[in-house]
Amino acid sequence: MKISYDSEIDALYIRLAEGEHQCRTLQLTEEIALNIGKNELLVGIEVLDATKVLGGGNVPNVVLENISFTVA
Repeated sequence: MKISYDSEIDALYIRLAEGEHQCRTLQLTEEIALNIGKNELLVGIEVLDATKVLGGGNVPNVVLENISFTVA
């Protein structure tokens, strides 16, 4: 999983599946869209106006719970 934030356009993208995917977009709200790939795989989540939608005017903190990982 990769989370990226573009401060110039205030957009957050959460990539859940690596690699190239042909996707269709499911628009949940004006600000939130899901990218759906083959076999209904959720590839990514896009959040526009991210500081307003997620952080009450600030870039939100990210907390990982119960996730083990290794540093490359």
